[in-house]
Amino acid sequence: MIDVHLRKLRARDDISTDEEAAIRGSIGDSRSVAAHKAVIRAWEPVHESTILLRGWTARVKDTESGQRQITEINLPGDFIDLHSFTLKSLDHDVVALTPCQVVAVPHQKLEQITVKHPHLTRAYWFSTNLDAAIHREWMLSAGRRSAIGRVAHLLCELLVRLQITDSTHEDGYDFPLTQTQLADCLGLTAVHVNRTLQDLRKRGLIELKDKRLRILDLAELQRVAEFDPGYLYLDRNHR
Repeated sequence: MIDVHLRKLRARDDISTDEEAAIRGSIGDSRSVAAHKAVIRAWEPVHESTILLRGWTARVKDTESGQRQITEINLPGDFIDLHSFTLKSLDHDVVALTPCQVVAVPHQKLEQITVKHPHLTRAYWFSTNLDAAIHREWMLSAGRRSAIGRVAHLLCELLVRLQITDSTHEDGYDFPLTQTQLADCLGLTAVHVNRTLQDLRKRGLIELKDKRLRILDLAELQRVAEFDPGYLYLDRNHR
């Protein structure tokens, strides 16, 4: 059940058998969450952190007028609210974009990990730093990249993140996001997203059909996006 999370950890660091046993011994109950339902609500007290096992979730903030901004997409294997271990509540909602399965890790168990497994603690600390790096890259996209650059960059990022857990196909990956959800990620309108996707199709870079993305020319898509995966810290030698 927790294997996808372990694959994500081991993509960047060595996790010992003792550390794996500690992770497996810390997980609590799993539950299913329907698409569009809240996994975690802002400002509610939190006594456990949540690992996403299946499906896609998003960190979201809504304005009083009902407009939504997605600030990060969570993929299988992600600890979607590890920072709640210290914050004890979130300043944003976490919403299921698709049907999801999640598993809880009580904060009491995380506290035991910090005492008994300092290396694993650093690995989890790294994951919260990685979340912050992804947030910064999304801010750069929203503030400075063109519409086609924003869309291309997100498609490239999702490819790399899904490859880490062996969740891609030979030429792409399952892509459950609607154009409205893409717009909420990128600070664009759904109409603008539609036009931009059409542009990428006409350039022969992607094919998006039946909720599956095929990347037809990855090198050119990365060039359009000005995509540098350095912010995803895939180099195991940096720790």
